[in-house]
Amino acid sequence: MHRESKENKFIIIATIITAIGSFLFGYDTGVISGAILFIKVQFSLNAGQEGFVVSSVLIGALIGAITGGTLTDRLGRKKVIIYSGVLFIVGAIIAALAVNIPMFVSGRIIAGLGVGTASFASPLYIAEVAPPKARGKLVSVSQLLITIGIVIAYLIDFAFAPSSNWRAMFALAAIPGLALALGMYFMPESPRWLVSKDKINTAISVLKEIRDSGVENEINGIEKELSEEKKSWKELFSPDVKIALLIGTLLAIFQQVTGINTVIYYAPTILQLAGFSSASVSILGTVGIGIVNVVMTIIALNLIDKTGRRPLLIISIIGMVITLFLLGYFFMVESKSLTTVALISLIGYVASFAIGLGPVFWLLTSEIFPLSVRGIASSFVAFINWTFNFIVALTFPDLIVTIGKTYTFWVYGIVGIIALLFILRYVPETRGLSLEQIQALLSKKFGKKSN
Repeated sequence: MHRESKENKFIIIATIITAIGSFLFGYDTGVISGAILFIKVQFSLNAGQEGFVVSSVLIGALIGAITGGTLTDRLGRKKVIIYSGVLFIVGAIIAALAVNIPMFVSGRIIAGLGVGTASFASPLYIAEVAPPKARGKLVSVSQLLITIGIVIAYLIDFAFAPSSNWRAMFALAAIPGLALALGMYFMPESPRWLVSKDKINTAISVLKEIRDSGVENEINGIEKELSEEKKSWKELFSPDVKIALLIGTLLAIFQQVTGINTVIYYAPTILQLAGFSSASVSILGTVGIGIVNVVMTIIALNLIDKTGRRPLLIISIIGMVITLFLLGYFFMVESKSLTTVALISLIGYVASFAIGLGPVFWLLTSEIFPLSVRGIASSFVAFINWTFNFIVALTFPDLIVTIGKTYTFWVYGIVGIIALLFILRYVPETRGLSLEQIQALLSKKFGKKSN
């Protein structure tokens, strides 16, 4: 009993430390929503400059996502997470001290590099140190921390708004950045990565610290998988990996093109379009939506290893589609009750996202790829996710103008229907399976031939 307690404590500590990266992911993407109100005044930004300043963190995230995978496989999960913590610190300090827009944007791009790297490296590390029975809940802690980071960012914006102190909003991100870098320094490397680098004895030592039993079988399973796989970017598009890549890539696209970041970045704008009278009331509604996001993510954590991945995804998408079409309909009829309906629809939409598509996407992308390309593949999928995040955030205001509010939300709803059909056909259930067993399941389900 004593050893089991010790091992459980280790897994929890490792999860908390690595999930700080996800908290910073949420904080750094959410904090700009309030800060930009003061930055555009201080630096006299026009509309184009404002859009670029807001999206600059996503530029860094794109670069971090696509380059971080190679570093993750070359240097190890641990070192790359430490590296992302340092990027968060440097980016926060530069942004807070910025004397002009180029300096501020540079700081935001550097912070974005940390965001893009942490978005896949943190859940990847947790997936590789967690036991199969608890992996879903532990990996999904990353999604919970993203939602908490967003809410904390909104609250920090609100706290510093009276003094217009936008610099403090960004500077505070250096504290969790330091906690991430220092905390991860004392964590062991992923045993799966160690085996891939022929550091078998070190991997065995790590596993003995974090497993009750079955260390030899787990090492053998990892070695067997490695012996059957080749590692390169080219391997991503091989017949053996293409189904996992298809699943990961399309889930990354669907997570964004169903419109979640129009809510994260533009919720006050949407609420004002629906008739909310003042900016402060709209921001208060946004905080409420953020809190719902956190609560539903917590519920998802308790269901993901009990109910399974597929049921949560299906329920999630259905709820998102219904609320998107509802929101579009009431914008079309311009009902007197539009404000209330808009808020209820947005809350229902975010609740639906948080119960499934939010946490399950990141969990599945840390589970479905073969070990030898897992870092590269996770990086590629994160890059796709950030690319469509950027596209959706950039195009939402133009869509509102060109096709109108109703059809904008209906377009997102139609994408949701396509996502549902895809999930029903292609996405496997991975609950309770080891990472090696998941590879065998994909091989059997889609007819991959074994020698």
